[in-house]
Amino acid sequence: MYKISHLKELLKEKNMNEQFSLIYGGDENSISEAYNRLEKTINHFESIDKSEEIYLFSASGRTELSGNHTDHNNGCVLTASINLDKLAVVSKRNDNKIVVYTDYSNNPDIIDINNLEIDKNEYGKSNALSRGVCAGIKKEGYNIGGCTVSLNNKVLIGSGLSSSASFESLIGEIQNALYNDDKISKVDIAKIGQYAENIYFGKPCGLMDQMGCSVGGIMSIDFKDNNNPIIEKVEYDFESKGYALIIVDAKGDHSGLTNEYAAIREEMNAIANYFGKKVCREITKKELIDNASKLREKIGDRAVMRAYHFIEENERVINQINALKNDDINAYIKLMNESGLSSFMYLQNCYSVTSSKNMGVALAICLTKDFLKGEGACRVHGGGFAGTIQALIPLEKAEEYKKYMNSIFGERSAVKIRVRQAPVCEIK
Repeated sequence: MYKISHLKELLKEKNMNEQFSLIYGGDENSISEAYNRLEKTINHFESIDKSEEIYLFSASGRTELSGNHTDHNNGCVLTASINLDKLAVVSKRNDNKIVVYTDYSNNPDIIDINNLEIDKNEYGKSNALSRGVCAGIKKEGYNIGGCTVSLNNKVLIGSGLSSSASFESLIGEIQNALYNDDKISKVDIAKIGQYAENIYFGKPCGLMDQMGCSVGGIMSIDFKDNNNPIIEKVEYDFESKGYALIIVDAKGDHSGLTNEYAAIREEMNAIANYFGKKVCREITKKELIDNASKLREKIGDRAVMRAYHFIEENERVINQINALKNDDINAYIKLMNESGLSSFMYLQNCYSVTSSKNMGVALAICLTKDFLKGEGACRVHGGGFAGTIQALIPLEKAEEYKKYMNSIFGERSAVKIRVRQAPVCEIK
């Protein structure tokens, strides 16, 4: 907690470098931007709330390094928190309302947490996430309370960097710090976020997004036991090996795609159910191939290919983790490209079947491969169909690549990202 006058003095004297370095990296530009963002957010907060005692929070976005659509079938993933975040200035309220102002708006989202009933009219809206997180926290036996939040968002909505999971983590950590003495673990904050997104927001996501936003760093996660995922930190610095991680937003339209996302899980589960199992993690490639004739007749060809993708991708995640541990960037690049091809050919989530004119993800992959000419790697990023790709670009070509992608998909479409070590946190 800060007194607002003291915090403004710290900003004026530039005495928050250490806190910002942990979150954004230690380079001068990142630190300078952090001071500017926080100053603007404090100024906005003062225009909406007169509290003298305030709290600062940061919740990162996440990038999916490997494991495309494996988490929801109890598979393995490789994910990382990133330096793009939601930065929030927060005060307590005593009226059990959560009031959230985003990007200096004067029109807040407001919920009363005396009412934690599911409201289907809130599906797809941030209020559903706030209500769902509070319901999840209360369900687990913890406390909840009101707060005013001025939030500056760098985790772009629809960017594939998990803006909704970042928001869930932020609200969870605010409740954790303000009303629970930091007793809720980062893993439990992630689980509560998933509960909010599945039950209150109406999106059938796995747990990877929330873990990536809550825990910090690069991590491998094995969801074989979904209630007790095995998490292992993996230390690696792509830039020290000569490569930049870049996300390209192909500016697709996400509206109307929920059914296409849901169909991936439904089809994988249908294949598993044929063998008397719940998820594809419980079947083998040999079982799948030996029964391909019956499966394609009963469930369909695409479902068979999607299950095949899952089984191969799950093994690929393990191999990519080992490549990083063994400091073998070339093996990692080869596997990353294989992952991208598998998503394109077998999982089939690089474009929507409903529109031949809306294939930005596929086009971005096409142009990136042409640009790289055998160097680096690229793949669909996240849910797919519309949205983003992830590229691993030689550092000396990173700026050229960004300019090239921006010329096709619009300014600021290509964003260089870095791995962030800090979990969702109160900035103290």
